[in-house]
Amino acid sequence: MRVVLAEDLFLLRDGLVRLLEAHDFEIAAAVESGPELARALAELEPDVAVVDVRLPPTHTDEGLQCALRARRDRPGLPVLVLSQHVEQLYARELLADGSGGVGYLLKDRVFDAEQFVDAVRRVAGGGTAMDPQVIQQLLSRRAADDQPLGRLTPREREVLELMAQGRSNAAIAGQLVVTERAIAKHTSNIFTKLDLEVSDDDNRRVLAVLAYLDQGR
Repeated sequence: MRVVLAEDLFLLRDGLVRLLEAHDFEIAAAVESGPELARALAELEPDVAVVDVRLPPTHTDEGLQCALRARRDRPGLPVLVLSQHVEQLYARELLADGSGGVGYLLKDRVFDAEQFVDAVRRVAGGGTAMDPQVIQQLLSRRAADDQPLGRLTPREREVLELMAQGRSNAAIAGQLVVTERAIAKHTSNIFTKLDLEVSDDDNRRVLAVLAYLDQGR
């Protein structure tokens, strides 16, 4: 699996390269600036891009903008964004087109090697990997002015947060220590209350929920 990695801090970039290579990823390019990232994404056509939001020369949203442009040129390009803080605008913009694998992790998660590698694989496979803090903030902000989301019970909101992180019903059941049948019932209620069509495809289910949360922003 070929990866293009963009991170301007040398030590973190080098550490990520070593970590990914140790788990059988091929590093097609490891760059430190927006222009280098744009060239690498256009020329190398990686299986997944792991991108820091803030890159030189602007140190604002250079990395994200490069990734978004690359996704427009190559629809469905899997992108996993890394950020120091929860920045809802970036998360919503990344999720807006609803195509291909997407992820948004806080950099603190990088220090959990197993979790980070699993997130890269999930996104590369077309799935979604969202940091729990990002999901919580999106849900909280949406609930403040959206009546359908406000209809969810506390348990349904908890299930929705885990769904949005890319968890399967079995994984959610294990974490909440309930039966998978109970989670299936909660999931059905969530889709009904949010006017979303139920799907057996976990990735499409997560993307549908995230797309709903992003509407109107």
